[in-house]
Order: sequence, then structure tokens, then C-alpha cells
Amino acid sequence: MEGGVFESFFLIFCGAAVVASVALYTRQPLLVAYIAVGAILGPFGLEIIKDVHYVAEMSHIGIIFLLFLLGLDMQPSALLNVLKKATSIALISSAIFGALGYGFGVIIGFSHMESLVLAMASMFSSTIIGIKLLPTTVLHHKHSGDLMVGLLLFQDFIAILCLLVLLSGGGDTVEPMKLIKAIAALPLLAAGAFLFVRFVLLKLIQKFDRFHEYIFLLAIGWCLGLAHLSESVNLSAEIGAFIAGISLATSPISQYIALNLRPLRDFFLVLFFFALGAQLNIPLLPSVLLPALIFAAVVLAAKPTVFFLLLKQQSEKTSLAWDLGFRLGQISEFSILIVFVAATNNLIGEQASLLIQTTAILTFIVSSYIVIFNFPNPIAVSDKLRRD
Repeated sequence: MEGGVFESFFLIFCGAAVVASVALYTRQPLLVAYIAVGAILGPFGLEIIKDVHYVAEMSHIGIIFLLFLLGLDMQPSALLNVLKKATSIALISSAIFGALGYGFGVIIGFSHMESLVLAMASMFSSTIIGIKLLPTTVLHHKHSGDLMVGLLLFQDFIAILCLLVLLSGGGDTVEPMKLIKAIAALPLLAAGAFLFVRFVLLKLIQKFDRFHEYIFLLAIGWCLGLAHLSESVNLSAEIGAFIAGISLATSPISQYIALNLRPLRDFFLVLFFFALGAQLNIPLLPSVLLPALIFAAVVLAAKPTVFFLLLKQQSEKTSLAWDLGFRLGQISEFSILIVFVAATNNLIGEQASLLIQTTAILTFIVSSYIVIFNFPNPIAVSDKLRRD
């Protein structure tokens, strides 16, 4: 990073603190402030921080910790029950949004492959936005929280399959063994994690639970270790982190671990949103702004409506169906990763890449505004809606 790690961190967090203060005074979401700081200080803004590659790499750890904490607060039996209900909704909604993205790409003149990548990028909702803006009491103790986690996890698995397709040649020369390996690895990884926790990790925790520093270190090592193992078998680090968390969920110390890791998670999530803003190519933005605005509007209207209709078919209450629909009404951070993989493999052009990134950021921002000003969430500017 230009100017060194310390200087970059100083600029990122001091800048975020200043802009966040302004955002709170003007009743704006903090997530928007972090993205704005990235756009201002990044290589396409004032060029104060010219290389954000390492920041983007480190920010991924925030998503990993986010999934680990989710797992810590969810019992395995509850996950199995909610996945049964979420599977059909995730499959049908992903197919609808994929068709929507592909059709839009064809209409604006994208190639078949660029339209296919746009379809993949449109299929999923943001884990970070969905989970960060859900009150903790809802997330961990209510049916709506379990249902959202189930939907996001199933979407993550579909996203992994899409990434494997892109990595294996872009859809024309798919390597079936990679897909088979990923599908087979999931239950094996989960079974291995639960056995390791039962016969090794819990015994270590019971023996040394009075050494808080050791428990903290052990939890981070277990989370990142299983995340890395997951990546090595063609799954994602996020899925590995979630399995690491849920395998520890039955332990009496799980809540202690969760409480101590939350500040670390938030530290890396600030970096994630900063990197998101910093990687936006502002000089080229006018060339894709109109189609990005149109597609963002389509996504923001279609996603809540589709989720509402699918949830109502599952006999969910109208209020819950709209609530989850709007919370899932944006494009995912996986969209950025899909764009990166596709661009690296020369499957899409720079305009297609920028359009998807711009659409993702627009839906992040507008969706955050909708949730923060209309639904209970931990960072609401209104006391009436603020729920921790």
C-alpha cells in the first residue's frame, strides 16, 4: 500500500471516523459513509491511497468472521429445519433473478458471456447487508432470523458453483470433477469439524478455559483454519467459517467467543466497505451510469417482490415476508467476486465489469437506506427503530 500499512490504516479509520460523524449528524447510514471514504481516498478519487489490493484482501476476513459468529449462535438442529424451508425459495428466486440479469444484458448489447456473468451476479443477496442490519435478538432467537440465514447460506453455495464454472473456463469447458469435489466435500467437512470439536477442541477448552487469551486465540485459529481448509476443497472460506462456528455452537463458551470477536469483525468490515468504494472506477462511471441506474432500480423493485411472493407461498406472515424481502433486496458481495474472476479470465470487458460493480454499490446503498429508515435494525438513526 502506498505510504505503508500504518499510514493507510490511519487514513482509512480517521477518514471513516470523520465521515461517519457527519453521516450520523445528517442521519445517514454508516455503511454509506465507509463506501464514500473509499471513493474519496482511493485510486480513482484523490489518489491518497493508490493501492487498495491489500486492503481488499484483508477485508475478506470480516466476512469470514461474520459467518463464524452466525454459526456460533445457531444450533445444528435449527439450521437443518430452516434449510428445508429455504431451499426451494433460494433455488426459485436465484433462477428468476438470473433470468432477469441475462435478459437485461442482452437488451443493452452485452455478449452472451457478459450477459451470463451479469445473470450470475444478479442471483444473490448480500450476506453483510442482510445480517448486519438485522437486530441480534431477531437474528439469533426468531424464525425470521433463522430463515434469512438459511436463504443466504444456500445462496452462498449456489454462488460457489457459479465461481467454479467461471474458474474452470467460463461455462464452455466446465470441469465436472471440480463441481463433484465441492459437493462431496461439504458433508465431509462438516462431519470432520464436529468430530474434531467433540474429541479435541472441547477438551482443550475445558482444560484451559481460565486462560481467556488462549480461548480467543483458539477460536480465531479454528475459524481461519477451517475457512482455509474449505477453500482448498473448492468450497468458500465463508462456508468453512460458518461450519467452524456451528460446530462450536453447543459449547457453553460459544457466547463468550462470539462477544469477544464482534469488535474484530467490525474492524474488518470497515475495510470491506472502504475497499468497495475505492475500487469503483469513477472516471469511467458516466459511460455505464444510466444502465446501472436502470438495472439497480429493477433489482431493488424485483427482489423484495419475488421474495415476498415466495415466502407467502410458504405460509409466512405478510409482515415477515415484506421485511425479509426488503432486507434481501440488493446484489451480493459475491457479485464483486464473480466480476473479478470473470475479468481475470478475460470473460467480460471493462464496461460490463464496471456496470456490475456500480449496480452492486447502488443496491447496497439504496437497500441500506430502505432498511435503516423503515425496519428495526442495530444502526437506525431513529430511536423507535433501533434494535441491538
